[in-house]
Amino acid sequence: MVKETRYKMSAQRLQELKEELEYLVTVREKEVAEQIKEARSFGDLSENSEYDEAKTEQGKLYSKIAEIRNLIENAEIITASEETDKVGIGSVVTIRDCEMNTEEEYQIVGSQEADPITGKISDDSPFGKGLLGHRVGDIVEIDAPAGRLKFEILRIGK
Repeated sequence: MVKETRYKMSAQRLQELKEELEYLVTVREKEVAEQIKEARSFGDLSENSEYDEAKTEQGKLYSKIAEIRNLIENAEIITASEETDKVGIGSVVTIRDCEMNTEEEYQIVGSQEADPITGKISDDSPFGKGLLGHRVGDIVEIDAPAGRLKFEILRIGK
């Protein structure tokens, strides 16, 4: 029996996906159909680059729609941990790199909301997993491609 993949996300992210799907199905799909219709009017389809481009765009659109539907159907809504004394999903964690002596702040989120550039780290990532369950003052060691890294947890917020 095949195990279904669940995608962790907040209720807000699920709503964003539903809105994106609605847009793709109601607006974008009609735009692409119109592009195909217009390209067909140019004549011979075997040498019609506009038609080829429109059909390629349609394929990408249908792929994106299928991907979003899969995410929605297999969404697992996560809620922020109510505990404030240890790191959980939804926590905003301030850490100090023990080697570089620099501070950084991250929010622990579900995998569908991860965006390391904006400081949102997935609970499924090695870094996120390494922080989960720890408290202020704990020294956390995380295996990374660059080697074993040590961080001190300075603050935990929501």
